[in-house]
Amino acid sequence: MDGSRPPARPRAIALMGPTASGKTALAIDWAERLGGEIVSVDSALVYRGLDIGAAKPTPAELARVPHHLVDIREPWQPYSAAEFAADARRALDDIVARGRIPILAGGTGLYFHALLQGLSAMPSADPDTRAAIAADAAARGWAALHADLVAIDPAAAARIHATDAQRIQRALEVYQLSGRTISEWRDEPPAPRLPFHVLKLVLAPADRAVLHERIARRFNLMLDAGFLDEVHRLRALPELQSHPAPLELPALRAVGYRQAWEHLDGATDAAGFRDRAIFATRQLAKRQFTWLRGELDARWFDPLGRRDGLEQALAMFLPSEGAANAEPAASR
Repeated sequence: MDGSRPPARPRAIALMGPTASGKTALAIDWAERLGGEIVSVDSALVYRGLDIGAAKPTPAELARVPHHLVDIREPWQPYSAAEFAADARRALDDIVARGRIPILAGGTGLYFHALLQGLSAMPSADPDTRAAIAADAAARGWAALHADLVAIDPAAAARIHATDAQRIQRALEVYQLSGRTISEWRDEPPAPRLPFHVLKLVLAPADRAVLHERIARRFNLMLDAGFLDEVHRLRALPELQSHPAPLELPALRAVGYRQAWEHLDGATDAAGFRDRAIFATRQLAKRQFTWLRGELDARWFDPLGRRDGLEQALAMFLPSEGAANAEPAASR
């Protein structure tokens, strides 16, 4: 033992929470104050053209502080959690190298898990394989593909609902690319954890009815801002017009977009569309709460009534308001 200090770990802040809980506004506020940069942890914000319905920061907001992993894919392109983890890690390293504070902000639990805890080294997404599976589903239906998965990987099929197209597709894709089931891959040791000291903060209204009201109000504002016009523009893209199953694309499975697409197909009237979209957003928030309750080292705050608590947590984590960008690895 030479008495030297352990290697320093850079710091990062993670603002987690259900949809419509105020993460974007707080992230921008803190990034401006701390000299920080924002890394989006949102599976919809990666796609160009998904702006209003994804509650993407406005051009003015994006100009206020640097944002990363926003508008990096076209809506017909796949983007996996593993790709996100690699891209986010590079962004974090670059931010720290500039002497700035990374602020992770979003509500996609799989992305947070992939970055913070790591994923097994299962095969990355393959566009050709995914397109073939989607075409098969368009011809036979996802229930038939789920039956295929039962024969291949009964453990995964038991976890995945017969209507969960995204997870069925991924399980079949992994098997077709590697010859191993996704269950076998998940038994592999995960990648090393992120070597950052991360302050995890959950923004969640204490009263669920308050969140539901915020969701409904925000969706009404989206409609007023031209959400349906945005979906019209997406539908006009040649790559989506020629796709055999556009609603199976990850981008169009984003909450609100599927309901809008089906409404424009004539499946619902205006009132029915609005109700279905708001209900789907509430269901998303419910799933996000389930994931967040598993983040045992996160601190929860009501963004409406506990802003002082958030500021205290920040001050304890960054006593000099971000002047020092690293902390000894032994400090927890």
